[in-house]
Amino acid sequence: MTRRGQRFGKVLFASMLLTLTVALSGCSGDKAAGDSTQIADTSAADSSEANTVANAETDTSTSEVTGEANETQDDDASHITIGIPQDLDSLVPSLSQGAGTQEILYNIYEGLYKPDSEGNLVPAVASDYTMSEDGLVYTFTLRDGIQFHNGNPVTVADVKYSIETCAGLNGGEPVISAFSNIVSVETPDERTVVITLKESSSPFMAILSTVEAAIVPADVTDLQTNPVGTGPYKFVSRSLQENVVLERFDGYWGEPAHIKDITLKVLADSDSIVMNLEGGAVDLVARISTAQAAELGEDFEVLEGTMNLVQAMYLNNAAAPFDNEKVRQALCYAVNKQEILDFVSEGKGTLVGSSMFPAFGKYYVEELNDLYTTDLEKAKALLSEAGYPDGFSFTMKVPSNYQQHVDTAQVVAEQLKQINVTANIELIEWETWLSDVYQGRDFEATLVGVDASTLTAGAMLSRFRSDAHNNFVNYNNQEYDAAYAEALAAEAVMDDDKATEAYKKCETILAQTAANVYIQDMCELVAVRKGYTGYTFYPLYIQDFSKLEIE
Repeated sequence: MTRRGQRFGKVLFASMLLTLTVALSGCSGDKAAGDSTQIADTSAADSSEANTVANAETDTSTSEVTGEANETQDDDASHITIGIPQDLDSLVPSLSQGAGTQEILYNIYEGLYKPDSEGNLVPAVASDYTMSEDGLVYTFTLRDGIQFHNGNPVTVADVKYSIETCAGLNGGEPVISAFSNIVSVETPDERTVVITLKESSSPFMAILSTVEAAIVPADVTDLQTNPVGTGPYKFVSRSLQENVVLERFDGYWGEPAHIKDITLKVLADSDSIVMNLEGGAVDLVARISTAQAAELGEDFEVLEGTMNLVQAMYLNNAAAPFDNEKVRQALCYAVNKQEILDFVSEGKGTLVGSSMFPAFGKYYVEELNDLYTTDLEKAKALLSEAGYPDGFSFTMKVPSNYQQHVDTAQVVAEQLKQINVTANIELIEWETWLSDVYQGRDFEATLVGVDASTLTAGAMLSRFRSDAHNNFVNYNNQEYDAAYAEALAAEAVMDDDKATEAYKKCETILAQTAANVYIQDMCELVAVRKGYTGYTFYPLYIQDFSKLEIE
């Protein structure tokens, strides 16, 4: 993929970038809500008929969402087509992994509570809850009259089944590892659910509010082909690698969605985004690049927010030469983060120095951004000390469906050449990234964004524990493990100040040991066809379709 010539002039090594032909990306769906990241559900690729629905109704709804027709339809016939960068990795909430999957499932499923646009936890399937003084017992009241998309009422038996499944109390390992802290789920009456913990945990409610912990019907065993939730939109059909069709759920307990029908069109080739927008095939695409935004005509409005993730070159700390701390530090000194922002997004975005982004507020340590100021001589000296005086070569595996990561990988590769380090960019499909890099840990380096499903420090930091199942970079540091254990111990006794300091210590250790080459929380640009309003930015990786309207 190429960029406009004038943009290459913004960096000194621009001419070299013109020879690169990468088409990368993929915001990692490593959603570890208090260590709740799930392994991707491989059955998402099943070839069952329900998974490959591609009927005339789907085609019609897609073709209708173009041009002026969108603005003249009445509410009962309203449509919007939204471009998404990859197909969903699973339709089962507890097994979903990708951030791009979970931001869609947010519209279909709900937990007992869920995050709102301010990051606050608000009642959803439950109407309220109480917590015992010792923090061990949570008592929830089921919302009156709430029903699933199939028309059946939500019962306490459904809640019990959903939570016990996530906690591994129905057999097998916990789907959400943090839920191993749950001792029991009891239903003393038809509206009450009592969850008892082994140890108190201040982030428990946040973890309970993630998409993974959504409430599903106990009697539906085929959620992969027949997803049934309680959210504002219900599932209609899916054509693998092509689209997913949703419809407004008119029985929704809360404020109903404004737009009746939604088609989610898979745009795995980022080069096709502008063409699809301008051609009328899609009406909205989130996370476009600044170059793509500049190509759009007057029919579109470009909204600006933040992606709420940590973009970095993530390194396999167990693979040579990245098992050497000095090598990792050398790369940090060689990479010029501001130059990356200037080139990739015209200076937009926020520099980060560890695995935390600004929306986390009290947990975010801004001064770590300046720990590694660009110093090529120091980088070369560290390489010599580590036994690589002449540099080395490595492969950077990157998924091929996010333009911003493509551009970042190009710039990083060019910067590293200045210290005789060659980064060979290998483009892979998102599904391959999940299976080989994330699950198989078969990589040297990768460039993605890692986000969180809750605004809890554990959502970002738990994955770096040496024994964490989702520690895909194989980080192993005893001091880090001890600091994280301090944070958990403080949370168990509800000492928020002490827990916060321990988490900040974890961030500092990650930065000082150069666990990864941290870059930025990226600017998010959203292209919206004029006539559609209501797009809302969340402090988490969420797209809330229910707020969209047709003017």
